[in-house]
Amino acid sequence: MATASHVVEDQSAVFDFLSDPTTHGLNEAVGRIDTHGAAVFLAGDDAYKVKRAVRFPFMDFSTLEKRRIACEAEIAVNRANAPDIYLGAVPIARNADGLALGGDDEVVDWCVHMRRFDEDRTLDKLAGTERLSDDLLRRTAAAIAASHARAPVREGTGFAKAFAAVIHENGESLGESPDLFAGDRVDGVTRRAQAILTSVASALDARERQGWVRRCHGDLHLRNIVALDDGPTLFDAIEFDEDLATTDVLYDLAFLLMDLGERGLNAEANLILNRYLAEGRDPGQTAGLAALQLFISVRAAIRAKVTAAALGSADADARPGLEKDARRYFDFAEAVLVPYPPRMVAVGGLSGTGKSTLAARLAVGVRPFPGAIHLRSDVIRKRLMGVEEYARLGDDGYAWEVTEKVYATLLEETSAALRAGQSVIVDAVNQRPEEREALADLAADMDIDFTGLWLEAPTETLVARADTRSRDASDADGAVVTAQAERDLGYLDWYRIDASGDPDTTLKAAQAAVGV
Repeated sequence: MATASHVVEDQSAVFDFLSDPTTHGLNEAVGRIDTHGAAVFLAGDDAYKVKRAVRFPFMDFSTLEKRRIACEAEIAVNRANAPDIYLGAVPIARNADGLALGGDDEVVDWCVHMRRFDEDRTLDKLAGTERLSDDLLRRTAAAIAASHARAPVREGTGFAKAFAAVIHENGESLGESPDLFAGDRVDGVTRRAQAILTSVASALDARERQGWVRRCHGDLHLRNIVALDDGPTLFDAIEFDEDLATTDVLYDLAFLLMDLGERGLNAEANLILNRYLAEGRDPGQTAGLAALQLFISVRAAIRAKVTAAALGSADADARPGLEKDARRYFDFAEAVLVPYPPRMVAVGGLSGTGKSTLAARLAVGVRPFPGAIHLRSDVIRKRLMGVEEYARLGDDGYAWEVTEKVYATLLEETSAALRAGQSVIVDAVNQRPEEREALADLAADMDIDFTGLWLEAPTETLVARADTRSRDASDADGAVVTAQAERDLGYLDWYRIDASGDPDTTLKAAQAAVGV
């Protein structure tokens, strides 16, 4: 919340006007939400957001003109993601009868007119009251990928160099609160972050040249995503600072991953990451994963320092909670930077054994956070054939030369993710000995820990599963399973796991084999 030293103008008349139900033709009370930079008035089906007349080092709404520009900018940057929420920038004018929304009289302030939504449907509220469903998470990842795809590319920003300044400033700010953050721990986090940045700087520079630095949302956490009837919607993007919102797209995504991980929602974070990578359908993103833990840590450190800074103006009753939150964010920032060597786990088996279900669940427990990258041959095949994931392919999509290309691509993308320091779960039938040997050889060449899991179940069970599943990247039906079962498996030195029972039992056996 803004303190008196930040406020440069009295807006009480405007706030009283928007708080009055008669302003909006209502009988019921008008709700109000206050933040350090704005006051939002909830009036029936509408919401009006007024920029506070404040001046911070990072945000300046100190003049009427700056507030007008900020309101119009908020509409501009949010309409692409939330066209049904952001309706327009509206002047608050003074006429002979007093204040009014709109009109050609003297403008005394500006507000953002929004269509009101159910505040209990933001993802932070849903995460606190119910499980975030896999479907909602998949659709959220798709919305973020689409947002990044249409975001304007920014060239010549020197993102990596600017990011070094962010790390330095985090260390300085955290160091100003030794009662919350021990000095040696702050120094350790800062040095580790700087060392990682040095190791990935050239990769980040290359990503900028490739167009991965864009004008993004900039504030992409759970509270700024709302589940509407037509799906998850991103809102409240940063409008007051182009530099803050101009980032590597993975740094934009890292805010949401951090918000989930800090709450202990690791499975949700892993699903978001893997679905985001699949939705983007561009393996060029893989190299950027080398900076992912750094990005997540820096997001958590920023949240820690901002929470600590709020203590100065907090009520006495609120201080213990804020202190706890600040320490928790810092703990997470520190933990994410703990290095873990990447590893490869291959999940094979005939169609219907539940490879993809197991791989997705297994990926969550494989370090580092947010878990392993799940690479699935069926998804790669659809991408190579230029169709959507759930589109069915004809026989040409399963020609031998296509299958060879699928497995070659699977190896290439596995190698790229491992080089970026990310663990990988490879999900494919892997029925031929040479396919299994290629994975083991790759792990050996890279000196990476490798575990192969072979799922098996009676053929009749697999046929029944394949014939009844729907909305899946795999096109295999019972006839395909029967044909697979007739092939010679050859020598198999992978862990054999009974997959005929329930998924939980299969998962426990796989976790024991992998050691997670």
